[in-house]
Amino acid sequence: MLRMKNGDYVPKGSGLETVSGSEAVLQRVLLRLTARRGAFPFMESFGSRLWTLGQLKAAERQAAAEQYVAEALAEETGLTVDSVTLTQSGGECAALTVQLTAGDTALTAEVTLQ
Repeated sequence: MLRMKNGDYVPKGSGLETVSGSEAVLQRVLLRLTARRGAFPFMESFGSRLWTLGQLKAAERQAAAEQYVAEALAEETGLTVDSVTLTQSGGECAALTVQLTAGDTALTAEVTLQ
């Protein structure tokens, strides 16, 4: 799998950098969490609805974040979501931390939501 950083592929020499193992799993998770669900033709279930959290009341956002993460990662086999933590700052920005287990490996995915 090709490594991505800030939405772009990472160059390496005259080619592109790749990732494998738990790094590849984490990259797939981050892509599924940050892509807008329904934005890809022929892949309507790819991505998440996390971008809609700002439209909800503050008290409803944690439960919705847990649901949206579960939806986004449902097709990732061998992956268990252990916890979802939504930390809202004063403005419209929020931080999402997802603790995961892939096989025997613990992973942490962190996403900034605006």
